[in-house]
Amino acid sequence: MFTGIIQDIAKIVWIKKCRNYFQWVIQLNNIDTNTLLLGSSISCNGCCLTIKTIINNRVSVDIIKETLRVTNLDSFCEGQHINVERSVKFGEEIGGHLVSGHVMITAKIFKIVICNNSKKLWIELNDIIFMKYVFYKGFICIDGISLTIGNVEKNTFCVFLIPETIFNTTIGSKNVGDLVNLEIDYLTKITVDSIERLVLKFNR
Repeated sequence: MFTGIIQDIAKIVWIKKCRNYFQWVIQLNNIDTNTLLLGSSISCNGCCLTIKTIINNRVSVDIIKETLRVTNLDSFCEGQHINVERSVKFGEEIGGHLVSGHVMITAKIFKIVICNNSKKLWIELNDIIFMKYVFYKGFICIDGISLTIGNVEKNTFCVFLIPETIFNTTIGSKNVGDLVNLEIDYLTKITVDSIERLVLKFNR
């Protein structure tokens, strides 16, 4: 589990594209690799991956075909940067919201509005069926970042980026048309799906 509070902007230093999966080596800057364990979970752009090797300040991960299919990780090249968060420990402060690291869909940045030192990002969902989980002031995880939904219109919604988020994650450098990873708040999904089942049951 994660919280959606990014702890590091890591650089992808090596990519190997195998037949059914990719291998990445990423270089961490702010996360002390001496405190990481082999086999532990790490969030890379919102995707829960498993640490395979640790050498100095670099860790390697494998990205399977299913993850490549439903996320934006297949579009990255060596030298690019990603958002990284280590898994949360029980008893620690949760500044964002509970995030599983299971990306459900990619979405496109539809519009960017600059407001002084902040930004407003409008996101367009590729699959409109997921809009039923998007609520005003609800939680959403974008590229691993815990954000609050500011407005909802048809198949789009917006989030507000404060300077702290812009400077300490990769989202501030995104452009219109870029794809981002989305994880819907799990409690919201359970609630909506449960109500739908009840409605269907009573309407039979």
